[in-house]
Amino acid sequence: MPVSEFGRMPDGSVVEAISIAADGIAANILTFGASLADLVVATSDGPRSVVLGFDSLDGYLTHGAFFGAIAGRCANRIAGGRFILDGVEHQLDLNEAGRGHLHGGADGFFRRNWTVVDASDNSVLLGLASPDGDQGYPGKVIATCRYSVDEGRLRIALGARSDAPTLVNLATHAYFNLDGGGTVLDHRLKIAAEAYTPVDSQNAPTGDVLAVDETPFDFRGLRPVRNGPDGAHAAYDHNFVLAMQPAPEPWHAARLEGPHSGIRLDLWTTEPGLQFYDGGFLPVAPPLRGGVEGVRHGGLCLEPQRFPDAANHPHFPSAVLRPGEIYSQVTEYRFSIVE
Repeated sequence: MPVSEFGRMPDGSVVEAISIAADGIAANILTFGASLADLVVATSDGPRSVVLGFDSLDGYLTHGAFFGAIAGRCANRIAGGRFILDGVEHQLDLNEAGRGHLHGGADGFFRRNWTVVDASDNSVLLGLASPDGDQGYPGKVIATCRYSVDEGRLRIALGARSDAPTLVNLATHAYFNLDGGGTVLDHRLKIAAEAYTPVDSQNAPTGDVLAVDETPFDFRGLRPVRNGPDGAHAAYDHNFVLAMQPAPEPWHAARLEGPHSGIRLDLWTTEPGLQFYDGGFLPVAPPLRGGVEGVRHGGLCLEPQRFPDAANHPHFPSAVLRPGEIYSQVTEYRFSIVE
């Protein structure tokens, strides 16, 4: 379990990189944002990195795309940054064009330097304390993130407790490219969702839950991400409805295949929603790991979570966490080779 200094935060605190590995898979985890900085899987042509990242901390500090991070205290969007909980209105940080709240605010969990609680050769547990009033959220929250690997599988277990009623909705934000370069528009994707939640002009859910049937959102069968004729494509950044409540154990939610590498990713999760973002706002200014130039749609995110803006839509699965309750999410990325 090698641990090394990856860089230093503006306040001088050390950001650590922790390497974990098992048969057929290896991961590099940063304490900054509890980020998945690299994920390497074995293929017949040798090991291949399947996520985007940067060589230095400066890349992570200067980008705005949440590369590999854990988003929270509440992932995704909250319309107007406002919600009412137990009759009290709360105003959150407006970090998306000054109009909306995205991924927990400008100083959300993805910008924090987490603490290593425990580590071994194939697992690392990180912790973070979020004080009452953090980014406008009520209650003190203690969050945990455990990465573990075994036999071609990466498992991410997220947890949280609060001393007052609040919102908690954590999500992983890794950018996958199973071919190691180019765009992901020709990757083949399957999502086990009969419905999705459409969005308004601010990319916040309208509150509707619509069927995917006969729409570009129908990924019930394995198909290319690209959705238009003659190479055209309309971008995805939408929540897909896997269920209307979390599951007690992970179940198969999605499959992704790289057309050139032959790598297959199967996503299992306990979460009711899956945010699919196709990297339409990439590239970012700094070069990627190894000096690779980023491209638009150079990676895609499959982010298991509760539905975005759930606090303002009572018919969505709840993101409320109360004292004495435990927030829990388990997500697994399982890798194999297409036969």
